[in-house]
Amino acid sequence: MGDGAESDSGAKKRDSEIPNQAPQPRERNNWEDSIMLYRAGFASTVAAAALAFATTGAQADTCGTIELGAALSATGIYAANGNNTKHGYEFAIKKINNAGGVTIGGKCYHFAIKYYDDESTPARAAQLVERLIDQDKIKYVLGPYGSPLTKAILPVIEKYKVPLVQGEAASRSLFTQGYKYQFGIVATSEKYMTPVVDMAADLAKKAGKNPSSVKIAMIYQDDAFSLDVRQGVIDAMKKYNMSAAIDDRMPKDLNDITSFLTKVKALRPDVLIVSGHEKGAATAARQMSEMHVQVPLVGVTHCEAAKVTQDFPKASEGFVCPTQWDETMKASDPLFGSAANYNKEIKAAYPTYKVVPYQTAQASAAVYVWADAFKRAQSLDPEKLRDALQKTDLETFYGHIKFAPDGSDPGKEIILRQIQHGKYEVVWPPNVAEGKLNYPREAQY
Repeated sequence: MGDGAESDSGAKKRDSEIPNQAPQPRERNNWEDSIMLYRAGFASTVAAAALAFATTGAQADTCGTIELGAALSATGIYAANGNNTKHGYEFAIKKINNAGGVTIGGKCYHFAIKYYDDESTPARAAQLVERLIDQDKIKYVLGPYGSPLTKAILPVIEKYKVPLVQGEAASRSLFTQGYKYQFGIVATSEKYMTPVVDMAADLAKKAGKNPSSVKIAMIYQDDAFSLDVRQGVIDAMKKYNMSAAIDDRMPKDLNDITSFLTKVKALRPDVLIVSGHEKGAATAARQMSEMHVQVPLVGVTHCEAAKVTQDFPKASEGFVCPTQWDETMKASDPLFGSAANYNKEIKAAYPTYKVVPYQTAQASAAVYVWADAFKRAQSLDPEKLRDALQKTDLETFYGHIKFAPDGSDPGKEIILRQIQHGKYEVVWPPNVAEGKLNYPREAQY
């Protein structure tokens, strides 16, 4: 999912430009290995779209172009989810353009995206977003992957008063600084693991125990997202008078948590919670397997991005994984259809996806929000678009999106899925659960 050095015709690597793969003709370079996957994956989608939207071809030459900008991680620790995000952006761009784009003042417009590689570095992300706005004259921005990088670019967004729609940064702190030009469609990060605490309390009650007896061990990456996840867990534990048996931070390289797992084996907690993005999830799965760690309930973020079912099938069995989106959701829109239809089409476009990462779905939804704002604003003016975004009240395949005054999407909730025999089954909340929780988890290492 997108590691590797860049090849940039006519420019040095320091330019960090990620080539545009949207359908409009423009200069293109390689996004390393992923470009071949992109071309192969979209072949069937392009063919189907050509039949479904044959009448739009005649309009293509007369349509203008609305160019969005994005700094995304093609390299560095966030490269996997940077690529997942890019897939979601490109899939949505193609769907919108094949459906005729948007019409503003009687003129049709197609979308394109200009990318740069932020190298998973916040300072670099800020530099590149300023470059997009100041030098490339981009007036509309899509978010990078992750809260640290989004936090870094927000002062730039506010400085230039350019609207940003982002679907990949969930830290609650991003929405408490008074920013006026950021709009985030995701559930904020403090919500990610609170359902695991609620589930543990429910299991204790069903077993005739007081929820306060539940012991929780937790380990977090030292970044804004994961520390918000931790705070949400702490607040949820207070509701039930639960105690933290272990409360540790991951090492910066995320490569070794054996000292933490040694304590887990010694203290035998009821619940284990891990929040370390894809690399932390992979490290946890690998070292839990090596050390034969058994905990009745295990919650891990970023399971899909870490490919734990493919790379650690035994270790990941029974993991409970939070998600912003699932293909079984009762959500739909006129462009993508149902959540199930989106799931089917994105898998056809990217056959390497056995499970569609929710990061990809929310990236597509972010582009759809932009298209909706242009239609309603009937303008290319950034201020009018900011006002239109603030008034968003949109049904999508990703769920209902409606922004609060602070730019957050407070109605968005987290769903828990459990890995059962290599598949993800929705197990929480009870009113949407399609499967039964396998509990207690007993991994067959």
